[in-house]
Amino acid sequence: MAILNSIASWWMKKRMHQIELFMKYPVDVQNESLRKLIASAKDTEWGKKYNYKNINSLEQFKNTVPIQDYDSLKSFIDRMRKGEQNILWNSDIKWFAKSSGTTNDKSKFIPVSEESLENCHYNGGRDMIAIHCSLNPETQLFTGKNLALAGSLVTDNFGSFESQNGDLSAIMVNNLPIWAEFFRSPDISIALMEKWDEKLDKLAKATMQENMVSLAGVPSWMLLIMKRVLEESGKNSISEVWPNLEVYFHGGISFNPYKEQFKTIFNKPDLNYLELYNATEGFFGIQDQQHSDELLLMLDYGIYYEFLPLENNDDENPKTLSIAEVKTDVNYALVISTTAGLWRYKLGDTIKFTSLFPFRFKITGRTKHYINAFGEEVIMDNADKALVIACEKSFAQIREYTVAPVYMNGTDNGAHEWLIEFEVYPDDIEYFTEMLDNALKSINSDYEAKRYQNMILKHPIVKSVPEGTFHKWFESKNKLGGQHKVPRLSNERKFAEEIHSIIKQL
Repeated sequence: MAILNSIASWWMKKRMHQIELFMKYPVDVQNESLRKLIASAKDTEWGKKYNYKNINSLEQFKNTVPIQDYDSLKSFIDRMRKGEQNILWNSDIKWFAKSSGTTNDKSKFIPVSEESLENCHYNGGRDMIAIHCSLNPETQLFTGKNLALAGSLVTDNFGSFESQNGDLSAIMVNNLPIWAEFFRSPDISIALMEKWDEKLDKLAKATMQENMVSLAGVPSWMLLIMKRVLEESGKNSISEVWPNLEVYFHGGISFNPYKEQFKTIFNKPDLNYLELYNATEGFFGIQDQQHSDELLLMLDYGIYYEFLPLENNDDENPKTLSIAEVKTDVNYALVISTTAGLWRYKLGDTIKFTSLFPFRFKITGRTKHYINAFGEEVIMDNADKALVIACEKSFAQIREYTVAPVYMNGTDNGAHEWLIEFEVYPDDIEYFTEMLDNALKSINSDYEAKRYQNMILKHPIVKSVPEGTFHKWFESKNKLGGQHKVPRLSNERKFAEEIHSIIKQL
């Protein structure tokens, strides 16, 4: 195992030279990505519709192809799901990653081509390991196994055509090469189980006897796994169960509200934490510096990036910027073109660059996951930071939360209602609320202005919900599993009212 670890670590570190190359020549790499994308799709139905054969520049591409979202591509994707090919992309597509649909109840089926699976998603997984090895020269990552949370797969039959639908993680696990199984646990029969409650038990029992060296998954769901492992093993901390655990790769939601809980449950001060920005549509960023919350934009995965200033997000024909035109400290909505046929696709996520050359950034939220019911423009980044401050000051820890507006009613001003499931309840909920309010004021000037003398927004309403509330909400939506996320912020009360209905049933 020691020899294997040395060889694998050396091989992974070689990839760092290629990463350094796109860091040094970002514009050239992105221009080449766009050229290859257009050339590959020129004879597809989409390519013919938008005359890809005659597109020779970025400006032509932007002037010819309108910005898309899932609804505008849905009719094409539906046809692909039934077996039609050469529609959005030139190679056959038989995998469709099912989105959790955090903004509404409607499921989205994102096409996954062989090119996007191999050159984007798998390369992202390779690079997160390469970066970890580079940051930790004495790594023993290849002497044990990895636990990566995965969803489930469903096969749809349309005549002679079969397509696989499910979480992207499940598609990836199901298509891993045989040798990769040697480094992962649990067995695929457990990893892809559909019933989450049963999977939780089997997964804990199957992994607690293994030599786990790394974990990967969404923090909220990984925390459930860790607690179940401790219950099954009878140990007090994960370091007692897996003494050789050296890194936790996390992504999907902000890690800040969960950081202290993980530090406590792991009880391993030297454990490494590496953040990823991997979505259903692609793998976009990796934390490449220790003790940093910045992500390196991965530029050579076959994705062409455009950046839409958030203030222009709702314009009819918004102007996007290339990587060469962006600035630091500006909120951008991501627009991507990919090797799976997502063309100028508005992802719905927002980022802010912290440095240029190399291009590092922070995820700031969602274009649709914000509260602006009263002109306060609170985004997820604001909410997560404020929660961290409130928890630190009141010695609290949270499991899940969602926030909704309480609309003005007659002479009664509006407010924000925070429904929080606490892991550790604050000694004084009123003090917690005050700290949360003050933190938001310090972070967001628009919120501070609307809170002035309670003229528009009154004091936030914080309600502690019973243990298991959000789990029941997931269950009611048939969304139990590691890839599903609680809608954090909303401009309407739909999610909040659903949570209130769940509370009444408990």
